[in-house]
Amino acid sequence: MEGLHNIVVIGKRELKSYFESPVAYVFMVVFLLLVGFLTFFVSGFYEARQADLRPFFFWHPWVYLLLVPAASMRLWAEERRTGTIELLLTMPITMVQSILGKFFAAWIFLIMALALTFPIIISTVHLGTPDAGAIAGGYIGSALLAGTYLAVGTLTSAMTRNQVISFVLALVFCFVLLIAGWQPFTSIFAMWAPEWLVSGIAAFSFMPHFESLQRGVIDLRDIVYYASVMIFMLAATHIVLDGRKGG
Repeated sequence: MEGLHNIVVIGKRELKSYFESPVAYVFMVVFLLLVGFLTFFVSGFYEARQADLRPFFFWHPWVYLLLVPAASMRLWAEERRTGTIELLLTMPITMVQSILGKFFAAWIFLIMALALTFPIIISTVHLGTPDAGAIAGGYIGSALLAGTYLAVGTLTSAMTRNQVISFVLALVFCFVLLIAGWQPFTSIFAMWAPEWLVSGIAAFSFMPHFESLQRGVIDLRDIVYYASVMIFMLAATHIVLDGRKGG
């Protein structure tokens, strides 16, 4: 119970720091404007006159690709730049608790931004009778996708004290994982790699799992995939920070 208490304390501290600066509000406004513009103007949501949120969820992986690395780049890079990481790691808490506290605080912040898109649901209900299962699956998939992007950003933030470098690294890593299953991308490997390797690379892609959830198919394999990527990235973050601490 003490470990959970420490995670909650760190999480509250981190979440509070978001809203003590304009960063949180700017992020939420930009996120809502981008999603709204892409859904209503680029995808022609109203023109289609269908009670379907697929045009809305379609853009989430690409919006997250730009915004989540920006939200995560300060998690550990700022602590390292200001030197407060040494103070944090000497407190009576474990490194695992610190990592989880920061990660869950940032994830809750992203989910809060996602929840503010509820007017989209109202607009969809106004057009007809949408599939409630597809809406629930889409939001679950979007939240898991945001958490996975965030876990990648947490790792890159721990790797450097420069927030810009952290942002670029997270963007590149997430982009590769996003298009890993895309045929033009896998064809590059198909020219010289065996089929099992090409299939293995494609299996790491975010998109098939997100698209499955977006259709309203809540498959345990998709949830396990996202959870596994998050655990792996956070474990790698622990290794990186432990190495820095030891050095």
